[in-house]
Amino acid sequence: MNLLLVCWSFCLAVCVSGPQIQDLACVGARYIVSLPPGPSAAAEKPEWCKPLPRPEYKSLERVLATDPWFEVYKVAPGVYAIYEPHQSEEVISYLIVGHKQALLFDTGMGIANIRRVASQLTSRPIVVLNSHTHDDHVGGNWQFNFIYGMDTDFTRTNAKGSREDAQAEVASGEICGDLPKNFDSAAYQTKPWHISMFVHDGFKINLGARTLEIIATPGHTPDAISLIDRENGLLFTGDTYYPAPIWLFRPETNLDAYRQSIARLAALAPQINMVLGAHNIPVAKPDVLPRLVAAFDAVRAGKITPTPASSGKVTFKVGDITFLMRAPEPNP
Repeated sequence: MNLLLVCWSFCLAVCVSGPQIQDLACVGARYIVSLPPGPSAAAEKPEWCKPLPRPEYKSLERVLATDPWFEVYKVAPGVYAIYEPHQSEEVISYLIVGHKQALLFDTGMGIANIRRVASQLTSRPIVVLNSHTHDDHVGGNWQFNFIYGMDTDFTRTNAKGSREDAQAEVASGEICGDLPKNFDSAAYQTKPWHISMFVHDGFKINLGARTLEIIATPGHTPDAISLIDRENGLLFTGDTYYPAPIWLFRPETNLDAYRQSIARLAALAPQINMVLGAHNIPVAKPDVLPRLVAAFDAVRAGKITPTPASSGKVTFKVGDITFLMRAPEPNP
């Protein structure tokens, strides 16, 4: 009997720790040693994961990336979208390359090494600027020597790092496929990072034959910005706009400030050839910007019926634009 238990225990170890083998031996092992079933590679995918890969990526130029956590696409001359499709945020960071240096607009989740990927795309020195400092956009900041930061208390606080927010990103249902080899979920945190230089609305960054200008777009967060490359007609909008439910429910969100920010971006639409948001799909047409304002105004005017979402939140859908917001307070 002891030998039998050893055999079953070995089989159980294989079932729990490897790519799980769904056969009768595994079922019997779990039964005999009275352990609950472990996770299965054949388990049902999370709902958000099922539509992947998104068809819009077929029209983009894929660039070979050596790290399977990332997919890289060339979306404009000298501009690379670094996409993380295996985590529910589907965050997109942008490497923008000039003649003298390159700028990485956001550094993603910090689950894999974005610095190594960016360094494979350019040999120029890389500086970092964040569209805002939520954890899914600053995860790789600590890997870089020079980081611009908006001069806000929100930025300073988030530069200290966070464990709680990071742990929520790797909770059950948040990952599609495999995490990187040797990644320790239990130890995962957003590491602290140093602000090298504070910047402000209108600040310009010269990359060499390419100038990027900061446009302060608070609302989603107090430190939210967009980035415009006027010469090439590119507008990087961070989380102020992206083609998925736009998060406007967190305590730091200010809806009045958001309205002013999106109106400011909409006024730029005639100068823009391409809008590049920070989640899901990297490329949108500039006509989405005035439509974003109209959709938001319709919501705030009470013209759109909300749909219940997760606890305390609702969605408002206006055509192809969706906002995820706090549920209205019930009438007394």
